[in-house]
Amino acid sequence: MQPLTAVNLILLGSSFAITVSLAAVTFVFFILGDEYPRLQYEFDSLLSSLGVFLLMTAVSATSFYTLIKNHRLRYLAQAAQWLGVFAVGLYYWP
Repeated sequence: MQPLTAVNLILLGSSFAITVSLAAVTFVFFILGDEYPRLQYEFDSLLSSLGVFLLMTAVSATSFYTLIKNHRLRYLAQAAQWLGVFAVGLYYWP
């Protein structure tokens, strides 16, 4: 396994784990939202975070697939992935 492939796999796994965790929290918020009105104020930001990491997971998966298959668009997919990492960092930077 190439070093770039390993780094790509780490980014894919991390973004997938965050996406699954945010989806689970969204489900809990959806279930408990009626009983705890305070949760409704945070539901929109939770959904936006879920969308950001869902997109990041899709970009990372595409990048990983093109890298493994040695596809001709692998460099474009890598650029999109690193741009996505940078954009997620800027989104959450205070």
